[in-house]
Amino acid sequence: MKITAITAHVCNAAMRNWVFVRVETDQQGLYGWGEATLEWKTRAVVGAINDLAPLLIGADPRDIEQCFQVMTKHSFWRMGVIGMSAISGIEIALWDILGKALGQPVWRLLGGKCRNYLRTYTHLGMGDMGSVYETSNRGDLAERGRAVIEAGYDAVKVVCIPYSHYTSPNRDIDAVAEMMAGLRDAVGLDVEIMVDFHGRPASIALARDYINAVAVARPLFVEEPVPPEDMVGMAHLTATSQVTIAGGERLIGRRDFAQAIAVRAFHIAQPDICHAGGLWETKKIAAMAESAGMGIAPHNPLGPIAGVAALHLGISTPNLVIQEEMSGAVAWYGDVVSWPIDRQPGRWDLPEKPGLGIEVDEKIIASHPFQQEVLHTRNAILADGTVVDW
Repeated sequence: MKITAITAHVCNAAMRNWVFVRVETDQQGLYGWGEATLEWKTRAVVGAINDLAPLLIGADPRDIEQCFQVMTKHSFWRMGVIGMSAISGIEIALWDILGKALGQPVWRLLGGKCRNYLRTYTHLGMGDMGSVYETSNRGDLAERGRAVIEAGYDAVKVVCIPYSHYTSPNRDIDAVAEMMAGLRDAVGLDVEIMVDFHGRPASIALARDYINAVAVARPLFVEEPVPPEDMVGMAHLTATSQVTIAGGERLIGRRDFAQAIAVRAFHIAQPDICHAGGLWETKKIAAMAESAGMGIAPHNPLGPIAGVAALHLGISTPNLVIQEEMSGAVAWYGDVVSWPIDRQPGRWDLPEKPGLGIEVDEKIIASHPFQQEVLHTRNAILADGTVVDW
């Protein structure tokens, strides 16, 4: 069996252009799909996929580890997030091919079942960008939080830390505490709340102030309380925080995670299958985290193929805590891919179809061609013009 073609297919979904990857073989009707979505880097990722394709033409797609080694080593330059996103999308498609060729679901090939279903969480608005990133007062936060729970979820993530620098006014910190108290009152004690800091505090001192502010809501975890490059700061917060710390969505590959895990930079690791190197690299990261006593809660605010890949990873990974999903990001999310399961809010059941178990509607993709994504990061500027983390 040989790879004959690797192509990228872009589908605009408002905030993000989903980047899907199709890998074809010389076996009639045997092909695989992956996802390489990276917000605001669409054209760069598509270019990287096109650059990587010649390295694999003629290779056996079932030799997934070998193909990964070729893409990472024969490219000569070590890959950052753009290159690794392209590699991830291709790698996921190879697993789809392998599963189809063997007549087995991908989770079975990744080690088999560790659980009967995957627990999932969503964001305010079920992933609608305006609700996720622009809910900034107690009333709206409580109302949108209740809407998520009424939709059937028992876990919700919020992004309510204001754009920050090294310090914040007391009123901003107090406002976050009030918002989180209101959210907990609105959803009750049995619902998990997660708070994504987005690395907005530029100092561990300010991060600690905001962690103490959100502690009133007893969150399952707070995510990325300082920028990802501040590994020492993350480790210090993790060692001293009263709240569980999660991080890693912006780390690339197992070597980045090896450094973070060695210094215990977080309690829960958050690799992204579509950026970290694909399914097998993420399994390696999960194994390292498990050895260090860490759970994983994979990052995944992406498209439907990434969602299905996350399902297969989660079913087969023992130290998984919970899985992010954004199936409400656009109203037609469910039209792009025929899922191998009926998605339920907060619970994704065991898929049984071979490979990823999906069929992709390329007509739907074509009806949503590339557009410039909403550049929401432009909002991350303080009143005096200082550029801060989005």
